[in-house]
Amino acid sequence: MTGTSASADTSRRQPANHKRALRTVTIISTFGGLLFGYDTGVINGALPYMQEDLGLTPLTEGLVTSSLLFGAAFGALFGGRLADRNGRRKMIMVLAVIFLVGTLACTFAPNTEVMILARFVLGLAVGGASVTVPVYLAEVSPSARRGRIVTQNELMIVTGQLLAFIFNAYLGNTFGEAGGIWRWMLVIATLPAIALWIGMNFMPESPRWLASMGSFGETLSVLRRIRSQEEARTEFEEVKAMAVEDYKSKMGSWKDLGIPWLRRIFVVGIGLAVIQQITGVNSIMYYGTQILAQSGFGREAALTANIANGIISVVATFVGIWLLGKVGRRKMLITGQIGTTSALLLIGIFSLVLPEGTGRGFVILALTVTFLAFQQGAISPVTWLMLSEIFPLKMRGLGMGASAFVLWIVNFLVGFGFPQLLAAIGLSNTFFVFAVLGVGAILFASRFVPETKDKSLEDLEHYFKNIAGVKPEGAKTLAV
Repeated sequence: MTGTSASADTSRRQPANHKRALRTVTIISTFGGLLFGYDTGVINGALPYMQEDLGLTPLTEGLVTSSLLFGAAFGALFGGRLADRNGRRKMIMVLAVIFLVGTLACTFAPNTEVMILARFVLGLAVGGASVTVPVYLAEVSPSARRGRIVTQNELMIVTGQLLAFIFNAYLGNTFGEAGGIWRWMLVIATLPAIALWIGMNFMPESPRWLASMGSFGETLSVLRRIRSQEEARTEFEEVKAMAVEDYKSKMGSWKDLGIPWLRRIFVVGIGLAVIQQITGVNSIMYYGTQILAQSGFGREAALTANIANGIISVVATFVGIWLLGKVGRRKMLITGQIGTTSALLLIGIFSLVLPEGTGRGFVILALTVTFLAFQQGAISPVTWLMLSEIFPLKMRGLGMGASAFVLWIVNFLVGFGFPQLLAAIGLSNTFFVFAVLGVGAILFASRFVPETKDKSLEDLEHYFKNIAGVKPEGAKTLAV
C-alpha cells in the first residue's frame, strides 16, 4: 500500500519536475541572449560620454561601434565548430568567461586602441552566443514547444537592448556630469555574465550532441531529466537512430557541401541570414535617434522616441513567441517581410512628400514602430529558430556558424554603410533601397524556405534528403 502511494506521488510530481527542469535550462542559457542584447545596445548611450574621455573622432567612433559586429562574425563562425567539437554547454560556459573579460577590458580601457580591441573580443562572445544558445535550446526542446523555447532567446536579446537604453538614460541623466559614467554603463554587463557561468555549471549537456558522440546512456539520462518518462523513451529511440545514421560523419566539413541535399540546406541558411538583415533593422536600432531627428523631432524628443522603439521590440517579441505556437514559421517569415518592406516604402514616400516638422516626425515614428513590430514579432524570432533547426546534426554547428557569420557581416555592412547612404542620397532614397532589397527577400522566402513547424529535427533532415532524391523511411512530409 505504501509502495503504491509513493509510486503515485512520484507519477504526479514527474510532469512538474521535468517541466521545471526544462524551464530552468531555458532561463539560464538565455542569459547569453541578454548579454548579446545589452552589449549591442549599450554603446548608443555610452558613445557620447566616451567622446570626451577617449577623444573619439567620427572615424574612431565608427570603429568602436562596429568592431563588436566584426568580432561577432568570427565568433559565430568558429563558435559553432567549437560547440560541435566540445559540446554546447561547455561552449556557453567559455562564452560567459569571454563576456566577462571583454566587458572588464572595455570598462577599464585607457585609450581608443584598447577599447576597439576589447570590443572585438566582446564581439567574439556575442557572435558565439548568437549561434550556440539557439542550437542548445533547439536540441533540448521537445518539437511541439521548440518554437516558443528557442525564441525566448530573441526575447532576452531585445530585453537586453531595452535594459541598456534604460540604464543609459538613468545613469546619463543622473550622473552625466561625473567623469567616466560610460564605464558604469558598460560594467553592468558583468553581472549576467557571472550568472550565466555559474548557472551553466548545473545545466545538462544537449542530448543530441551527447548522442552524436555515442554517449547514449547520458543522452537518455538528460532526456529523463527534461521530459516525461514516455516522451524520453520515444525521443531517445528517434535521436539514437539518427545519430547512428550520421555516425560515419559526426562532424560536417566544407566538403559535405558537395552533397546536393546538404548544399540546399546551406543555401537556405545563408539566405535566411541575409534576408533578416537587409530589412535594414539595424539602421533603425543603431541610428534610430538620427533618423527621427532628421524627420522633424528635436534631439531630446528623438532620444525618448528611441526608447519607445526598444519597448515595441520587447512587446512584439512576446507576440511573436505566442504566434509561433499558432502559425507556421514560413507564413510568419513571409508576412514579416511584406510588413517591413511596406513600412520601409512608406518611410521613403512620406519623408519625401511631407514638409519638415513634428508632424512628419510622428508619421515616421509610427512607421518605425510598425517596422519593428513586423521585424521583432515575426522575422527575427523565426530566423534564429529556423537556423537552429534546419541543419542536420552532423553539420549543425558548421551551418549555424557560417549562416551567423554572414548575418553579422551583413549587419556590419548595413551599420557601416547607412551613414554614407544617408549623406549621399538622403533619407527617403536610402529607405527606397532597403524596400527594393525587401522585395528580393520576399521572393527568396517564398521560393526556398520550407515549413518546419511541429517537425522534429530528424524529420527536417529527412525532408531535405527527400527533395534531393534520398528517401529514408519513416519521415513525415513537409510543405515547401
